[in-house]
Amino acid sequence: MNRRQFLAAAVLSGLASGCGSGSGSGSDPAAFRTELRVPPLLKPKVGEDGTRTFALTMRRGRSEILPGKPVETWGFNGPHLGPTIRAARGDKVRMTVTNRLDEPSTVHWHGMRLPAKMDGGPHQTIEPGGTWTPHWTIDQPAATSWYHPHPHGQTAKHVYRGLAGMFIIDDESSPGLPSRYGVDDFPLIFQDKNLAEDGSPTGDPLKGTFGILGDHMLVNGTYQAFVNVRTERVRFRMLNGSNARMYHLAFADRRTFHVVGNDAGLLAAPVEVNQVSLTPGERVEVVVTFTAGEQVLLRTLAGSDDIDEGDFDLLKVVAAPRLTASPPLPARLGGPAPIVVPSNATVRRFRLNGHDAINGKEMDMSRIDEVIPAGAVEIWEIENTVYAHNFHIHEVAFQVLDVDGEKPAAYASGHKDTVYVPPKSTVRLAVQFGRFTDPTMPYMYHCHILRHEDSGMMGQFVIVKPGTENQVSRTIAAHHE
Repeated sequence: MNRRQFLAAAVLSGLASGCGSGSGSGSDPAAFRTELRVPPLLKPKVGEDGTRTFALTMRRGRSEILPGKPVETWGFNGPHLGPTIRAARGDKVRMTVTNRLDEPSTVHWHGMRLPAKMDGGPHQTIEPGGTWTPHWTIDQPAATSWYHPHPHGQTAKHVYRGLAGMFIIDDESSPGLPSRYGVDDFPLIFQDKNLAEDGSPTGDPLKGTFGILGDHMLVNGTYQAFVNVRTERVRFRMLNGSNARMYHLAFADRRTFHVVGNDAGLLAAPVEVNQVSLTPGERVEVVVTFTAGEQVLLRTLAGSDDIDEGDFDLLKVVAAPRLTASPPLPARLGGPAPIVVPSNATVRRFRLNGHDAINGKEMDMSRIDEVIPAGAVEIWEIENTVYAHNFHIHEVAFQVLDVDGEKPAAYASGHKDTVYVPPKSTVRLAVQFGRFTDPTMPYMYHCHILRHEDSGMMGQFVIVKPGTENQVSRTIAAHHE
């Protein structure tokens, strides 16, 4: 038995420090006996012109978050969460999104670069019984993105009830990473819930400073899950799909692993770490090496920033007695080029006030806050005057320049669309905007702690033809079909 196997065995036998398994009890690896649910890949219909049409239906259903206790949940094409959409750069895609709920909703393609009217923000409402059919051509690097509702004032409720799914973008310039879905390439959607005695999610997602910080940890909607791995190296696409919780992800034996991608694309080269942090909406791709026959717990460790309280075990990884050999991890990943900020770049400043305003203003569906020339690269400074926040910008890719003057961790240096803004700090971003123009349909920027977003910590911007910025109205109709 090597040192790693010994440490893993010690943890799994309860000899290591006791961490909550999601129910407040001590670490109990034996409790992780429900096989991880891997969302199915959604098969598209391919038209004569090559357009790939994916059908999604928002609906109510019943699922067992706790074994033997079926409860009402919401999902896409099923009772809870949604299928994984997978498409490639250059694909023409069309979505048919049908709302079978009894209240309006939307579906936002988080991380996707596309025209504003296809974005699925609060202006693209889908009424009960209605169908929305956005379409676009995918033109961005390989990345792990996701989809979720974005109705004005109701996002926290809709996501908490179960409406979320992954959207994987492939690129033909693959660097040779594990990519067999459900074999050596697994989606991991982390969410926390408060559960009633009957197993149903409970709590008010719009109450308190942050909304819900749950004590039951779900991965792909599975509580106390295990996953069997059969290859030496495994890629985990990790998504923080929680309403508010921040995860500090590490393995129980503190093994090192490699980060290969951020929100909006691969890194230039793998970065070795033993822990990564994710706030709501952020994604990270990692490659982990396993030894035949070992077992190890993936957990989140407590921090000191309000939204990261508590140690919790998330997932047990069980390696087969014999593992298929994997190719070595590539030394170079060929991620998107660094964002170069011109010397005359526009600097925009955003102050996060309390939990319900940016620059002293609550969200107004009819107000345009910023007008951006297409293709611009700007510096955005996000100042947080209070407790924990984060910041998401629709449509863009950005790189973190610094956090209170310090460079970001190497693993978080790639292209992103969501960033943590620690209490009483300022984060500077190099933001690269796209070239889709529409002076009357906005994109959003907001805190992705959903209680804050729903309470008004959100603004709107439009992208317009360069030189026309001063010709654009700062008011629009409050609702669009």
